[in-house]
Amino acid sequence: MAESSDAGQGPLSRGGIAPQPLFAVGAVLLGSFLANVDSRLTSVGLPDLRGAFSLGFDEGAWLSTAAIGSQIFIAPAVAWLATVFGLRRVLGIPSLVYALISLLIPFVRDYNALIVLSIAHGLLLGTFVPATLMIVFRNLPIKWWLPAIAIYSIRVGFALDTSTSLVGFYVEHLGWQWLYWQGVVIAPLMGLMVWLGTPHEQTNTALLGDADWGGMLLLGAGVSMIYAGLDQGNRLDWLGSGTVAALLIGGGVLFVAFLINETMVRQPWAHVNVLFSRNVGLALVVILLYTLTSLSNSSLVPNFLNVVGLLRPEQSGEVLLVYGALPMLVTVPLSIFLLRHVDPRGVLIIGLSAFAIGNLLGTQLTNEWRLGDFVPIVILQSVGQALTLFPIIIIALSNADFSRATAFAAYIQLMRLGGAEIGIALMGTWLRVREQIHSNYLGQHIADGSANVEQILKQLGNSFASHGLGTAPGRALGTLAALVQREANVLAYIDGFWLTFWIAIVALGFVALMTRAPPGPFTPAPFGAAHALMRWVGLSRS
Repeated sequence: MAESSDAGQGPLSRGGIAPQPLFAVGAVLLGSFLANVDSRLTSVGLPDLRGAFSLGFDEGAWLSTAAIGSQIFIAPAVAWLATVFGLRRVLGIPSLVYALISLLIPFVRDYNALIVLSIAHGLLLGTFVPATLMIVFRNLPIKWWLPAIAIYSIRVGFALDTSTSLVGFYVEHLGWQWLYWQGVVIAPLMGLMVWLGTPHEQTNTALLGDADWGGMLLLGAGVSMIYAGLDQGNRLDWLGSGTVAALLIGGGVLFVAFLINETMVRQPWAHVNVLFSRNVGLALVVILLYTLTSLSNSSLVPNFLNVVGLLRPEQSGEVLLVYGALPMLVTVPLSIFLLRHVDPRGVLIIGLSAFAIGNLLGTQLTNEWRLGDFVPIVILQSVGQALTLFPIIIIALSNADFSRATAFAAYIQLMRLGGAEIGIALMGTWLRVREQIHSNYLGQHIADGSANVEQILKQLGNSFASHGLGTAPGRALGTLAALVQREANVLAYIDGFWLTFWIAIVALGFVALMTRAPPGPFTPAPFGAAHALMRWVGLSRS
């Protein structure tokens, strides 16, 4: 259970052991994957959703922002809600409501109703991942923690690598409605797993009476407004838009107000004191950098295949599924084994190095690259996904106060969801700006009317002559402009890979600053041979 704390750092987090641990682990598995896959399906399948709902580009953009922004609003507070009301209440009934909304959304044609339902859909979806993480800390025996946290950690990479293929399968074979209807099947099953796998808990009226509702609202509203401003900034020209400026400035003010609130209230919900540990602070920074360097997997590879390769999701998703998702069946058990016997900092270095090498390979990109050329990059990213986020979380938990898991989880969710979504928004702006810069540079060489340009235009004009001499010059010029835009996009994606490469290098630098964690439940035990050698050395010295 949970109790009030006099330390002014949030409630103490305590819970009973799950009566059926396998059901609890199943709830973690279903909740984690449903949340990430659902979010990815909405973003990857957005063009199909715009067509299905007859939405314009702007309307579709706000639909995506509303769905994800509402997740960011609720996610940091879920751990506290689970501590006060119990996991059954936080996940049980909401999973059924979520299934009902998922069933109804495809039938809606009024845009305002669609936005309202999407916000409700996102709010409920935003509870799944943080609440299932609380199952690990509060209800599972310690021996189950590593496998359960591994499931929680690799859900991101697995969702990234399977969602593209899944969107293609749904749209081509079952219908776009299944982008929502999969939740009708999975969410109630998750709720059943929670009911069977977690103990019944009474509402903690003491904590409820001291609730820091203001702090929760300030943080949730502030971060979701910042996300909305960043997500729409690329489309609305950033501070040139009053809407974007209001969202960013307003969100920043609310976030500062949250920090002030946490220092003044009697029972702060998530005081920053829980982060006053060198390794915890560094771990949160590395989580943020991980979300940014992994954009090469979530954004650069699939978007390049779409924008330059002109491939549909069902065409490009195969390489991500086969070489990204399936290898995790091997790398995830390997990561669990390594973290039982090796310092997590060493595992983390391997994971970030895999990202760095994969991103460096991406800087050799050309317009001729197709699916097969991305296989080495996708494999390295798969290794990075399995060996990066998992050890980061273990490092953070090894240095954190478990009795403050409620407050600590708020910042984990802030970095996990807010960092990832904000990173995607900023990467979109980076690619757009770099494409414009490269288009300008390439265009300057074409505008000078050199002999090479005249020769290319002549060759293109001759190829179009059979379709009409009068239109051939115009079609030749249009084709040349398209070639320039294609090459500008290629150069922009190369810049994107360089950016994610250097982010991985910076993350490795922060890992180097970490110290060994104090002894605890995650302390690795040396391999059998190494352990025997250490004992022999100790005996010989004595």
